[in-house]
Amino acid sequence: MERGKMAEAESLETAAEHERILREIESTDTACIGPTLRSVYDGEEHGRFMEKLETRIRNHDREIEKMCNFHYQGFVDSITELLKVRGEAQKLKNQVTDTNRKLQHEGKELVIAMEELKQCRLQQRNISATVDKLMLCLPVLEMYSKLRDQMKTKRHYPALKTLEHLEHTYLPQVSHYRFCKVMVDNIPKLREEIKDVSMSDLKDFLESIRKHSDKIGETAMKQAQQQRNLDNIVLQQPRIGSKRKSKKDAYIIFDTEIESTSPKSEQDSGILDVEDEEDDEEVPGAQDLVDFSPVYRCLHIYSVLGARETFENYYRKQRRKQARLVLQPPSNMHETLDGYRKYFNQIVGFFVVEDHILHTTQGLVNRAYIDELWEMALSKTIAALRTHSSYCSDPNLVLDLKNLIVLFADTLQVYGFPVNQLFDMLLEIRDQYSETLLKKWAGIFRSILDSDNYSPIPVTSEEMYKKVVGQFPFQDTELEKQPFPKKFPFSEFVPKVYNQIKEFIYACLKFSEDLHLSSTEVDDMIRKSTNLLLTRTLSNSLQNVIKRKNIGLTELVQIIINTTHLEKSCKYLEEFITNITNVLPETVHTTKLYGTTTFKDARHAAEEEIYTNLNQKIDQFLQLADYDWMTGDLGHKASDYLVDLIAFLRSTFAVFTHLPGKVAQTACMSACKHLATSLMQLLLEAEVRQLTLGALQQFNLDVRECEQFARSGPVPGFQEDTLQLAFIDLRQLLDLFIQWDWSTYLADYGQPNCKYLRVNPKTALTLLEKMKDTSRKNNMFAQFRKNERDKQKLIDAVAKQLRGLTSSHHS
Repeated sequence: MERGKMAEAESLETAAEHERILREIESTDTACIGPTLRSVYDGEEHGRFMEKLETRIRNHDREIEKMCNFHYQGFVDSITELLKVRGEAQKLKNQVTDTNRKLQHEGKELVIAMEELKQCRLQQRNISATVDKLMLCLPVLEMYSKLRDQMKTKRHYPALKTLEHLEHTYLPQVSHYRFCKVMVDNIPKLREEIKDVSMSDLKDFLESIRKHSDKIGETAMKQAQQQRNLDNIVLQQPRIGSKRKSKKDAYIIFDTEIESTSPKSEQDSGILDVEDEEDDEEVPGAQDLVDFSPVYRCLHIYSVLGARETFENYYRKQRRKQARLVLQPPSNMHETLDGYRKYFNQIVGFFVVEDHILHTTQGLVNRAYIDELWEMALSKTIAALRTHSSYCSDPNLVLDLKNLIVLFADTLQVYGFPVNQLFDMLLEIRDQYSETLLKKWAGIFRSILDSDNYSPIPVTSEEMYKKVVGQFPFQDTELEKQPFPKKFPFSEFVPKVYNQIKEFIYACLKFSEDLHLSSTEVDDMIRKSTNLLLTRTLSNSLQNVIKRKNIGLTELVQIIINTTHLEKSCKYLEEFITNITNVLPETVHTTKLYGTTTFKDARHAAEEEIYTNLNQKIDQFLQLADYDWMTGDLGHKASDYLVDLIAFLRSTFAVFTHLPGKVAQTACMSACKHLATSLMQLLLEAEVRQLTLGALQQFNLDVRECEQFARSGPVPGFQEDTLQLAFIDLRQLLDLFIQWDWSTYLADYGQPNCKYLRVNPKTALTLLEKMKDTSRKNNMFAQFRKNERDKQKLIDAVAKQLRGLTSSHHS
């Protein structure tokens, strides 16, 4: 029962909650109904809530229906009245429309007539007013039209005058008109337009002058060349003085008149520095390429407008930019002379124009500005020439470049520009020119030396003899008396080298022309360059030939003879330089030629190469030696290899007849010493561990063959047995062993006059060690052989004493 009461209480609470929610739904705004509805679904009795909601909706529908039924009759009556009123309103509208149409039709003609009358009177009044106003505005328009015509024909200075009259005289009278206000507003624009147009003409001029700088410079340099030729050939006056004198003529070329279209009112004579009438003569040249009037006109206009300083700054700034462009050399300028010529023409053209502007305007450019530009140009030009000339490897191109630089400097000197730095730079290029000449002549000398046959020059007639003597200063009365055919002692490379040295001197002289150098300076330059040619270039060429692997003794002998004659010709080269420079060798500070040193060094190198070559040939023969060191047979003749070696030496020294005696003697002595040393090494080498008396006898025969060669005097000039002394060490050593004269050697050792003075105890011990273990068949100790023990004791005793001598010798 209690449970039933609790259920009933909960049902009442739910019903009360649902009633509250329904009231909130009826009274709450629709946007806020969400939380209310959510509270329904939070509970568990939403089914009962829906039933209550349906009941409440049906109650409201019944109330609405009751209210509509109560007011229905009144609504129907109102609709009926409204339909009656609509019919009456339509009738009234039709009557009003009909009345308006009749009125419009009746008054149409009157309206048209009134409108025409109105228009006629208005036109009459406007025409009268327009005529009056036009009479007042017409001068303004005419003046403005005149202004436009002047601007169209580029008469900018008169246009400025017209603009001034228009602004101060005519426009104030009609200032209330809108077109006048437009004109007044346009006046500053017109002034700017005039400035811009004149500036555009100036820019065109600057562009044109940039394009024609090359031609202007070319014309100026041609005139400088003509003037220099005239000075050198006709007047024979110093170049600098004559060029200073011709500067006025140079201005004639680049001066030009103002355009004939310019009005007299512009008064350009106030700006231009007009030449005398006698200078007005036309000279074909740069005035046909350049019209300077845009500069003058623009200068006038900017002066009138009070902006002269702006114009001057602009002109100078633009010309500085052009100067930097002109001074920038092309990357391949060094490849051809035309590259340098075009570069110089542009620079000359630039400064000729600036010099002309300087002398034909009042202050557009000044001397300080010109000097500043020239300093910049000079430094950049010199730097560019140093860089690009360093790439030149052709001396002819360097020489042509030098002549072009001289002409460039002379041309600018005419216009008053200092060019001393250019001539100083030419002295630097002179050193480079000398280097290129040396490289060129290195190739020439190499070609001459490679193509030479290194044989005396044969001549078969008097004409051929005189031809050779004409090419090379050679005098020999003995050779002159000999009948044809005959031979000069030297080969063809002597006269060729001599003449190439003279050609080198001529090439050096060409560079010194027009450099304003004294004869002493020219002479010093030529002598120094010639010394380099002789001591470095020719010396290296000779040394390379001498050191070639395939050089033969005959060629080396001929080189010694050739260098001897070239050394003697150095005095004639001295005379040759003196004749072309007119500077005596005795003059103070005159450089001497060092050619004798070159030829002496080459001759000494050839001599050393002969000695080395001979020794190498001897070594080649010795490699053929094939001794049987254990043979028991006694030989009867020298070895074949040594016979061939001696025959080679005899034929070789026979060729040395034309050499200086000392050279031939030294070569012969060197060969004999090398042969003796090599034979000694052959006998004592470690690979030969044993040898017999028979082998020693055969070796002795070979040494005797060498001594016979030395006694035969293969080269004249040796005193008595001097040449035989080369084999004295071998001779005494062999005599000691063959004669077995140990008692004498050991007894006299250390005395100045002993028989075996040149026998070293160590050498004797080494050889003795090789012989003590030989076969018993060897009869070497036959005279001492009582038994084997005695022989061994004897060798040991001698060896012991030799060791003692060796120890005492070292201590």
